[in-house]
Amino acid sequence: MDWKIFARSIVVVTEKNMRIYYFKGPVVVFGLLFPLIMFLTFFIGRNLDIILFFPGFLGMMLFFTASSVGPLITPWEKREKTYERLVSLPVILESIIIGDLMAGAIFGVGITTIVFVISAVLLHLPLANVGLLAFSFVLGSITFAALGTLLASPTTDNPSNIMMLSSLVRLPLIFVSGIFIPLSQLGGWEWILTSLSPLTYLVDLFHASLNGDAVYPPWVDVLVLMAVILVFIWCAKVIQKRNLVKGI
Repeated sequence: MDWKIFARSIVVVTEKNMRIYYFKGPVVVFGLLFPLIMFLTFFIGRNLDIILFFPGFLGMMLFFTASSVGPLITPWEKREKTYERLVSLPVILESIIIGDLMAGAIFGVGITTIVFVISAVLLHLPLANVGLLAFSFVLGSITFAALGTLLASPTTDNPSNIMMLSSLVRLPLIFVSGIFIPLSQLGGWEWILTSLSPLTYLVDLFHASLNGDAVYPPWVDVLVLMAVILVFIWCAKVIQKRNLVKGI
C-alpha cells in the first residue's frame, strides 16, 4: 500500500464530503435542530440542576451532530451514480470509509465546541479537566461518526431509507444512556441496559471532565469507545465490500 496515496485519498474524500453534505437538509435538522429541541423540551421550564444534566446534553449534541453526516453520504452518492466512479479511482474502500467518518467527526467536534463555549459562558459551567474534555470531544466524534458511516452501509440508494434507519437506532440510545437520568441514580436491569450503549461512556467522560463525578474510571470509558470505533469501522467495511462484490 502506498501510504501517501492512502492519506491523500482520505483527505480528498473528507474535503469532498464537507463541501457537499454539511448544509444538506437532513444534516441540519438531525445534527443541529433536533438535539436543541430535545434540550428545550426536557430542561426549559423544569427545576432541574443544569450542572448535573449538562454533560448528558453535551453528549446528546455530539452524538447527533457526529452521526448525522455519514448516513447521508453513501446512499446519496449511489443515487447520483458517483459512488461507482469514486470506487473506480485509485483509492481503496478503507479510504472512502475513513473519509466519510472524518467528515462526520469534524462536523461533530466543530458544532459541539461552539455550543459548549457559548453554554459555558452563559451558564458558568464548571470545568474539572480541560484536556480530558478536549479528548472526549475527539473520541466521541470519531465513535459516532463511525456509527453514521455504518448506518449508511446497507444496500439502498434512497437517503430517506437510511435516515429512517438512523432514527430508529439513534433515538432509543439517547433514552438509555444516562442523559435524562444520571448514571449514579440507576441500578439493576436499568444499569445493565445503560451499559450496553456506547453513548453512556461518552456522557460519563463528560461528567468526569466537567464535574469530576464520573461513575466509571475514565480509562474504562476510553477503552470501550475505542473498541466500539473498531467494531463500527469493521462492520461498515464488511457490508460495503459485500455490496461491491454483488454489484449493488
